[in-house]
Amino acid sequence: MTTDVLLETRGPVGLVTLNRPKALNALDLGMIRALHPALEAWARDPAVKAVVIRGAGGRAFCAGGDVRAVALSMGTPNPEPLSRAFFYEEYRLNHLIHHFPKPYVALVDGISMGGGLGLSAHGSHRVVTERLVLAMPETAIGLFPDVGGGWFLPRFPGEAGTYLGLTGMRCNAADALWLGYGTQHVPHDQLEAVVEALAAADWSSGDARAVATRVLNGFATEPGPSPLKAHAEAIDRCFAKDSVEEILAALEAEGSPWANETRATLGRMSPTSLKVTLRQLRLCWGRPYDEVVTVEYRLSQHVTALPDFREGIRAVLVDKDNRPTWNPPTLAEVRDANVEACFAPLGERDLVVP
Repeated sequence: MTTDVLLETRGPVGLVTLNRPKALNALDLGMIRALHPALEAWARDPAVKAVVIRGAGGRAFCAGGDVRAVALSMGTPNPEPLSRAFFYEEYRLNHLIHHFPKPYVALVDGISMGGGLGLSAHGSHRVVTERLVLAMPETAIGLFPDVGGGWFLPRFPGEAGTYLGLTGMRCNAADALWLGYGTQHVPHDQLEAVVEALAAADWSSGDARAVATRVLNGFATEPGPSPLKAHAEAIDRCFAKDSVEEILAALEAEGSPWANETRATLGRMSPTSLKVTLRQLRLCWGRPYDEVVTVEYRLSQHVTALPDFREGIRAVLVDKDNRPTWNPPTLAEVRDANVEACFAPLGERDLVVP
């Protein structure tokens, strides 16, 4: 068993602590393999009424999946490629959380990016604090917004999910509540009291989700206005397009400081990732999550084999020079056929959830 995931029960509550604070609780394969059977056991245990998951160290809930390890493993001899096992098992864990039969309460304090949303967005309750930094930054590393991003991003208001998925822009707690990601805003210094209150709650009514909601609402405070919401109309105007080029043209026509900054941000992202991501979000819009899982696993295998993934990881997470050399370097050179190839079935290796 790994000490990177701490598991305990406090009365009727199963408590998970992601315990890799030096890595901002980034989720690696060992942590996934510790979490999955524990959650399955708690789902079956009638004595466990709810699950709470949190991050250790005070800086992050979970900064994402450990894609650095995946990238560094590419091209090395391995009977079970990490790119295959990691995404397969991570997405199965997300699926378990999505269909978890009991309240699943994520205490999202600090950084929550990428895989951190996979561990939280699919649960019944997402408590956010004033220290929240929320983002799906995958296009900056040659990837795409996975862990169910094709399911939850299109469910955000208007085109906010398209904007966040393409740009990787960061959100605060007020943004998270407006998006529908956050269910309650609770001050950081009240989180331990939240855990104790859930452990002390009367769960005998039989409506466990209502009990969890009532307890959490007792700690909830207002986070203030959402900066993201202030740009909602412009986001909807510019990001409702069906090509990245049209989005860039709309931003140029918009001409505001926000639009100019957003256009510059898109210009730094992997052109291939931008086109794959927009196709993903449009293709998965309105689809059941169980279908989105299959699409995203196909993408994970095809996109991580492209040069932009390793280059993005090098530039952002290894050398940290933030100067990636994308291949191809421009949107005009990204062929539609190559984008579509990223969605091709994997045959016997497809991830099909029951």
